[in-house]
Amino acid sequence: MAAQLLCPFTMSFGRLDLNSKSMFCFSTSGPSSTRCQELGLWKSQFAGLKLSISPLPPSFHPTTPVHKIFAKRICPFTGKKANKANKVSFSNHKTKKLQFVNLQYKRVWWEAGKRYLKLRLSTKALKTIEKNGLDVVAKKAGIDLRKE
Repeated sequence: MAAQLLCPFTMSFGRLDLNSKSMFCFSTSGPSSTRCQELGLWKSQFAGLKLSISPLPPSFHPTTPVHKIFAKRICPFTGKKANKANKVSFSNHKTKKLQFVNLQYKRVWWEAGKRYLKLRLSTKALKTIEKNGLDVVAKKAGIDLRKE
């Protein structure tokens, strides 16, 4: 059974320089993995382990940050979005903050389509929909309800 530890990093051994686009595979002294290209055996704190190298896949880049995708905090019906404001302490020290819109997920009955729509809208838009109706508010905002 070959236990492997994969870690991309820059490392140099005497005359051998390994760049950041290389991945080291440390495996036990059994049969080596077919995916790793062997460099040889060095005497070190990893006694009994073979040090081998394999190229990284082209999609992997260690400096590329991973970003999660979030929905915008904007109400589609009213256009309300976050307000930039100051947080004022007792000593009158001001720091910047955002006051977000009160967005809620709500199932709203659409009379023309004879079905429910799950919408993410502000509480102000919800009150407007209750007063004027979903079709009128959506038409005024330019939203096509048939797509949802």
